[in-house]
Amino acid sequence: MTDRHQQSLEMRRRELIERSRAQRAALEMMVQPLVSKAASFDRAAASVRRYPMLATGIAGAVVLFGSRRLFTWVSRGIALYTLLRKA
Repeated sequence: MTDRHQQSLEMRRRELIERSRAQRAALEMMVQPLVSKAASFDRAAASVRRYPMLATGIAGAVVLFGSRRLFTWVSRGIALYTLLRKA
């Protein structure tokens, strides 16, 4: 009887381990979008830490000029840069 009991315990243990693996994989898939967003935020925060004066200047320009006007200027500047670079 002990041998049967050991076998059933071992079988139950394997089932639990497999269920645990499946749950872990499901959790990893659910958390993956959050991890990628956190990684991009971490890269942005690292650049702010690396260049605090530049980040302060950009924030000041957004406050001073407004985000729409600043976006228009930046997009025009990028377009001009691409045109000049090709020539």
